[in-house]
Amino acid sequence: MAKHKQALKRHRQSVKREARNRAVKSALRTIVKKARTGLESGKPEATAVEIAKRSIDRAASRGVLHKRTASRRVSRLARALNRAKSAK
Repeated sequence: MAKHKQALKRHRQSVKREARNRAVKSALRTIVKKARTGLESGKPEATAVEIAKRSIDRAASRGVLHKRTASRRVSRLARALNRAKSAK
């Protein structure tokens, strides 16, 4: 374990940050999964996809996801929504 004061502080910060990021990613996965299951069930809900999009963007702005990763995920969700709407 580190002995320097600054190294101890950095460790405390990284532990906090890791816990926060893990919680955000877990919640994000749940929200996206709900949106995807709604699309696959044949009842596409734009609201669930919109909530998922907002959550992905929020995670990217907080630094949990890279902005390009977030953009790719949003794009795939939108594409899935459009496919589900056109399949009706």
